[in-house]
Order: sequence, then structure tokens, then C-alpha cells
Amino acid sequence: MATHEQRRDFVDKVVLVTGAGSGIGREAALGFARRGALVYAVDVNERGLTETLSLGRELAGMLRTTRVDVSNEPQVGDLMARIESEAGRLDAAFNNAGITGGTHRIEDYPTEDFERVLSINLRSVFLGLKYELPLMLRNGGGAIVNTASVAALTGPGGMSAYAASKHGVHGLTRVAAMENAARGIRVNAIAPGWTETPMVVANSQQNPAFAELARKAIPAKRGAQPSEVADAAIWLCSDEASYLQGHMLVIDGGMTIGGFEL
Repeated sequence: MATHEQRRDFVDKVVLVTGAGSGIGREAALGFARRGALVYAVDVNERGLTETLSLGRELAGMLRTTRVDVSNEPQVGDLMARIESEAGRLDAAFNNAGITGGTHRIEDYPTEDFERVLSINLRSVFLGLKYELPLMLRNGGGAIVNTASVAALTGPGGMSAYAASKHGVHGLTRVAAMENAARGIRVNAIAPGWTETPMVVANSQQNPAFAELARKAIPAKRGAQPSEVADAAIWLCSDEASYLQGHMLVIDGGMTIGGFEL
């Protein structure tokens, strides 16, 4: 099988990746560019984007970075206008930006923090779809992947805002898929489990006992590498996933299998 470096299946394609300043988004932006795409890599963290660009220095000209708050509608609209003006099309989008938020019981969860998590994790996906779909339609279609989580399938205690936002991403993905399947646009989601991103690593350092428990609960006995999750998102955007619509691909090392090991 060809490696990603050998594949060039995204040549002449234009791809948007949000949350590209670290973790899964960074690996996806680099992966799309290595496969020939012109990638618009966006994040609110300019330093992270600079690091992404540095890691992809051999991809000069294939990565265009810009600071965008993807929960801000005018900024998302301006981004889409820039992509249309510079590239004239959008073939794939990976709506990946997100945060975990704090850990509190529902009755103790600060309302402002709850709203912030929903804004960054769910409103951003809605805005992405709202502005990505018209541009894709003008050029005959495309593929969109949204980042949900295993928290879209479970009820992790203390994480009401995160779980609510990711359940929302799952539902929004299914509606967008239903509305656009006959119009040449595929919309799917990924549901990562424990992934060794900077955000998760930082949270693990704050609560090492929980982190160790989580890893032991994973049948694979390890967290995912960001590149493993990014590869799945890239695949969902590729022609190899041409008949997938409204699907949420769980990438969790078996975390949500249930049952027990003999």
C-alpha cells in the first residue's frame, strides 16, 4: 500500500482545517498537504500555527495559515471569502477546533463556562457548515468531517458542557448529511477517544490518577497518537469513503466496546 507521502489524491484540491495549531488538526493539515492539497490551516493560537508551518516547511506554498476564532461569525465569513477569492473553491473541510472545558458537577458548572464550551465546540461547527456548504456547492460538491468525541456516545461525569457539545456535533452532522447527500456533499464525523494531544496531556497532568484509569480502561492499553486520528479524518474526506454519509467513525482503541476482558 502506498504511504501518505506517496499518495497524491488531493492534488488540485483545496482543504480547510480548523484547530490546526496543534494535535489532531496540525497532523491533518500536514497530512492533507503531503497528499497534494492546498490547505488553509486556521486556529486562534498564532504561535501554534507558526509551529505547524515550521513542521511543514517542506510543503512551502501548500499551507496557508491564518488566525481565526471559529466561533465568531464575521471571522468565519471573512475566511470563506478569502478562500473563494484566492483559491476559487473548497473541496474538503475538517471542522476540528474544540476545547474540553472545566470539570464540575452540573449543579456547580459555571454558566459562562458552559456557554463558552458550546460556542467553541458546537457553534463553530454550525458556522463552518453554514459557510462551507455554499462554496462547495458552487464547485460541484465536496466532503466535510466534524470532530465529535466518544463523549457523543457516553456520559462522562463532570463534563456536561463537553458531552452536550459533542452530542450536538453528532446530531448536526447527521442533519447536514441528510440535507446535502443528494447535492454531492458528504458530511461525516469522527469520535476520538483518549488522544495524546497537548490539551489532553495538560489535563492529564492536572489529574494523573484519572489519566491512568482512563488508559487502563482502553483495551488497546494506550491513547491514540494525533496522527492516527487525523488519518481517519483524511480518509473520510477521500474518494475511498465515497459512500459514507452521516457516519460517526469511532476512533478509541476499543474504549466504548463495553464488556470485559477474560
